[in-house]
Amino acid sequence: MSNTMINDLTVGSVPGKLIRFSIPFVLANFLQFLYNIVDMIIVGQFVGSAGLSAVSIGADFMHFLTFIAVGFAQAGQIIIAQNIGKGNRGEALSRVIGNLFSFILGLSLIITAVSVLFPRQFATLMNTPPESFSETVAYCTVCGAGMFFVYGYNTVSNIMQGMGDSRHPLMFVAIAAGINLVLDLLFVGAFHLRSMGAAMATVIGQAFSFVISMVFLYRRREAFGFDFRLRSYRLDRSIVLSILKLGIPITLQNTAISISVMYVTACINVYGVIYSAVNGVASKISQLCNIVTASLRAAGSTMTGQNFGAGRNDRVSSVFWHVLLLSVGFAALLTVILLLFPTQIFRLFDDDPAVLAVAMEAIAMIVLNFFGAATRTPASALINGIGFAGMNFVMGIMDGVVVRIGLAVLMGKVLGMGVHGYWYGSAIAGYMFFVVVFPYFLSGIWKRRKTLVE
Repeated sequence: MSNTMINDLTVGSVPGKLIRFSIPFVLANFLQFLYNIVDMIIVGQFVGSAGLSAVSIGADFMHFLTFIAVGFAQAGQIIIAQNIGKGNRGEALSRVIGNLFSFILGLSLIITAVSVLFPRQFATLMNTPPESFSETVAYCTVCGAGMFFVYGYNTVSNIMQGMGDSRHPLMFVAIAAGINLVLDLLFVGAFHLRSMGAAMATVIGQAFSFVISMVFLYRRREAFGFDFRLRSYRLDRSIVLSILKLGIPITLQNTAISISVMYVTACINVYGVIYSAVNGVASKISQLCNIVTASLRAAGSTMTGQNFGAGRNDRVSSVFWHVLLLSVGFAALLTVILLLFPTQIFRLFDDDPAVLAVAMEAIAMIVLNFFGAATRTPASALINGIGFAGMNFVMGIMDGVVVRIGLAVLMGKVLGMGVHGYWYGSAIAGYMFFVVVFPYFLSGIWKRRKTLVE
């Protein structure tokens, strides 16, 4: 098998490799963030606050469903990375790829059915304001129908990331972003399909991206290491169990956090469409930090997985420190920009004076979110890379249920801080992962763990 699509991250300068490997992730995440932002900007300008609220709530729904796929795809990514670190390639790698495709794409069919059948129940559960209820239902229904393509794209991206390839996933997300932008303007601006049009643009963009990525990989199947024959998709009990063992805790962690965020959003939605719209915009601005932090987490997880599999614990430690430094530095840069130009940034989404007035109250919360994401990044990269499934499960429960919901209820309801209490409670919870994992990292206990592969 030709190994031209495999990037060995166990040799060379750690910061150099990390930065070079991260750059395509940064560009891909920027494009992904851009086409999510485009949805909100175009809907905000053509539909107004009700549409902005609908897309914000619908995006939470999409993130929740996507996190299910991401958890298992990340498990496959780490298994692939550790196999490469140990030198296990060829047939061993091919079987992992085939099982990952079969498992996640099969799962997507179940998720699609559930999401298309119950969008109204979700909108009701989220305390969706009456002004944006029908828009939210339409957005969720269309997005739910396209989950197969969303799951497929994430699977392809994580497989390639585990192999050390961050360049080609950038190409695929660029295709989705370009299609989404054009169709947003067409469906929402020209055809006046409102929030449903934004959802249609997103799904069609993801569908084209997934199909093109599969064609690309099929044509390069020898270098990719997977032949795409039907027998290669046959499920292997031991591999599926490995994916489940690592994937279930990651999925529970991601979904617990997502559910807690949706709970906080539902509490804020009670205060009306203005606060709902502001919360959606604040959430998107907070996610700006994820352009770099999510990139560093993905790159750091793969580098950690390969080096941990190769027994290079010194390089694992170096990855942790460099990811932390780069993440915090970017959060600080974003903070300066937000503090200098808050009105200009919020006005991109909605120029309603009522929305802008409330938006200024959310700045401190957004800054807390920036640094919460930054400190979480190296901790998550370490735990994912070494395959510590139990820690992911514990942190999901603590971050998502105990701390985020607990602090939100305490500050928002018990202490009577209202919307501000929900904002600050949720933001502070973002630091829990680092608070727990950092002492674990310093202790060096993680070095005694066994790899996921032999």
